[in-house]
Amino acid sequence: MSGDYNPYGSSYGGTMSASASFGGKPAAPAGGGADLFKETTTAAFPRDVIEESKNQPVLVDFWAPWCGPCRQLTPIIERVVKEAGGRVKLVKMNIDDHPEYAGQMGIQSIPAVVAFVNGRPADGFMGAIPESQIRQFIDKIAGAAPGDDQAEAIAETLVQAGELLAARDAGGAASLYAAVLQADPENIAALAGMAQCMILAGQHDRALGLIDSLDDEKKADPAILAVRKSLELYEEARKLGDPNALEHELSLNPDNHEARMKLAKIANVQGNRQDAADHLLYIMKKDRTYEDDGARRELLNLFDVWGPKEPATAYARRKMSSILFS
Repeated sequence: MSGDYNPYGSSYGGTMSASASFGGKPAAPAGGGADLFKETTTAAFPRDVIEESKNQPVLVDFWAPWCGPCRQLTPIIERVVKEAGGRVKLVKMNIDDHPEYAGQMGIQSIPAVVAFVNGRPADGFMGAIPESQIRQFIDKIAGAAPGDDQAEAIAETLVQAGELLAARDAGGAASLYAAVLQADPENIAALAGMAQCMILAGQHDRALGLIDSLDDEKKADPAILAVRKSLELYEEARKLGDPNALEHELSLNPDNHEARMKLAKIANVQGNRQDAADHLLYIMKKDRTYEDDGARRELLNLFDVWGPKEPATAYARRKMSSILFS
């Protein structure tokens, strides 16, 4: 699996999206470093950057002769790229002579460095950052240097991806999950995470196609079952009616539990998890007999989908305990 599973583009001119890669291709000999650096032009960019990044990541340094920080960055980034021993290449583009690509990417200040992986921009930074940060950036893009523990790097990346997903940053999380899948195509946590990114981006059919393509063993994994449950909840919520009409019904009768239950399900698939929890908690507090304690059962169902680390889960569990044991 590769970037084909990542349906999100990167954005530039502000915060760069997260990315990572792990080992994979062996590093080329360090040599003299001459073949690791290149000046490019608008015409040569597709060959020097797009095509070349399918072999290893390519860093594109957008600079100009009048730019003081650019001159500060050049010897540092060249040294770090050379020491990386072929894990990345560096391509420099003078934006005075060749402004087209910088303009297309929304780059508004230089120096700006954009990493291309598998033919697409993956991550980047702006300014003459310290050498230590450039090393960290290259390790994130090209994988840790040989001898580092890949499993540990993958585990750390999955944690970061999960945090981005919880923050509803589908693009950033998907970039990290895609990097994990490049190194470990069978990683079930990354597969489930990528499907959740697709759901968050409204690409439900793609998410369903992804999990349907898995073998029976993977389909039975709790993480994949949670994805399927999310998709089932989405399909159910699509049939529940107009949320504005349901809100109007509640304004006339706050104890219309049927309307409130529908709104809870709709709020969940819209990503408004705390709102969904609040609707269900209201019903629990008012009438535990409604649909045979249906609000509590629905809330427990959502906990399974959201996971224990989701803030809405912790919030709703506290509220639910106060209702159950008051």
